[in-house]
Amino acid sequence: MKDFDSYIPDWFHNFVQWGNNLIWTQNLIFLLLLAGVFFTISSRVVQLRWLPEMFRVIFEKPETLEDGRKGISSFQAFAISAASRVGTGNIAGVATAIVLGGPGAVFWMWVIAFIGAASAFFEATLAQVYKVKDKEGGFRGGPAYYIERGLGQKWLGVVFAILITVTFAFVFNTVQSNTIAASLNEQYEFSNVITGVILAIITALVIFGGVRSIATVSSFIVPIMAVGYIGLVGYILFMNADQIWPMIQNIVRSAFGLHPAFGGAMGFAIMQGIKRGLFSNEAGMGSAANAAATAAVSHPVKQGLIQALGVFFDTMIICSATAIMLLLYTDLQFGADAPQGVAVTQQALTTHVGEFGGIFLTLAVFMFAFSSIIGNYYYGQSNIEYLTKNKIVMFIFRALVVAMVFVGSVVQVQTVWDTADLFMGLMAIINIVALFGLATVVFEVAKDYRAQRKRKLNPVFKIENLKVNYNNIEAWGDNPYATLNKKETTEQSSEANTKYEEPKQDTFDIIKDDDKDEDK
Repeated sequence: MKDFDSYIPDWFHNFVQWGNNLIWTQNLIFLLLLAGVFFTISSRVVQLRWLPEMFRVIFEKPETLEDGRKGISSFQAFAISAASRVGTGNIAGVATAIVLGGPGAVFWMWVIAFIGAASAFFEATLAQVYKVKDKEGGFRGGPAYYIERGLGQKWLGVVFAILITVTFAFVFNTVQSNTIAASLNEQYEFSNVITGVILAIITALVIFGGVRSIATVSSFIVPIMAVGYIGLVGYILFMNADQIWPMIQNIVRSAFGLHPAFGGAMGFAIMQGIKRGLFSNEAGMGSAANAAATAAVSHPVKQGLIQALGVFFDTMIICSATAIMLLLYTDLQFGADAPQGVAVTQQALTTHVGEFGGIFLTLAVFMFAFSSIIGNYYYGQSNIEYLTKNKIVMFIFRALVVAMVFVGSVVQVQTVWDTADLFMGLMAIINIVALFGLATVVFEVAKDYRAQRKRKLNPVFKIENLKVNYNNIEAWGDNPYATLNKKETTEQSSEANTKYEEPKQDTFDIIKDDDKDEDK
């Protein structure tokens, strides 16, 4: 089984390499930067202007559904998306980016995260607007739903649903299980086959529990592993405080090809930084929008804000923590022939804090990557439900997810990363095109949210307030929440709608327009 790659035909490797060259070197990087800049400017830098509002809404209690049950909370939806975002991209992916692209790759990861947060705001808001009710009384949605209902292009929605299912439930989960297996093998020489069997069994037990068990597990695991990981890196920073500023200078110089050791490598640094940044934070890819749609919130913008915050959490904190630790590692090697992936991060941490570092990272990798497997599975499940209601198809899908978790444990690392790059690139292209087509919907929804917050209200979304076509908006009909009755929705006079302090006026000026008459 250790030679599993020998069973993969050469034509597959050649196709993946050809596809990556076509997508990444000729199209996608420009498209990602263009989209991020457009959404940042058109929203007047929503990712900074509404940052305080992001922290306010993340801890709101979930609304009560029509059957009296509590829905998925904003924090739980954030945790599901963070479970997918915070994974091997933060540990193994950052190491690979730095080894191949130099320290400058970190700078370009920051850039794509900053402008990508605006893209995340747009896609999560749209996911909430066009979400639908599921059979359990909750909600589901994502790009496939807003492509069909917003753009009226069902065929493209079907293509995206198939693509995201294959990408996350199968391809990305092989990346996660591969990293877990590599970490255990590096630290303890543990058999990859045994690791794969154990991971497959645990995954099967969790995914048959449904989305609510996913939210529960994710909301428990993600904060613990993130705090522990950041705390350990914080200790390393404290012990090497005098090297932090030179390291930051090194990152910036290398990003623009000004470092002597990386002269002329600016293009490669950009490509590696954006590739690994996109894999890690998923901004603009459309994946986190599936988790955003599950939240029972009173207004779509609330999830837009929370998912934008998730991008910052993932890249600016977790990825930066890993990068700092790696760049402080004096034995770090660069180039295609140098060690890559989780093994590099493991060696660096062991050097900084001793044998405990390797043991801790093995545990962290397992928790990060397994939480990503859970989140990735949900993205696939949501889109399978978009394609068909057939229970047999769902059972086969779940069985294939378990199988791919095992397969990922025994294939070579380069194979899974190259395949992941190809599929996430295809997803991002379709989703970004859809975001451009539906940008006016986000403008209208954001304008409605801003107007209500200026009046010190807890915003409640009513589709009749939109000036755009809302015939295909299903879940926001009469008001899907039992706790927000029609009288409260109409009069906006309940205690919940008056307990907020009025923000500074320009805090919510997301769209540049003349709404003085509306605010009177």
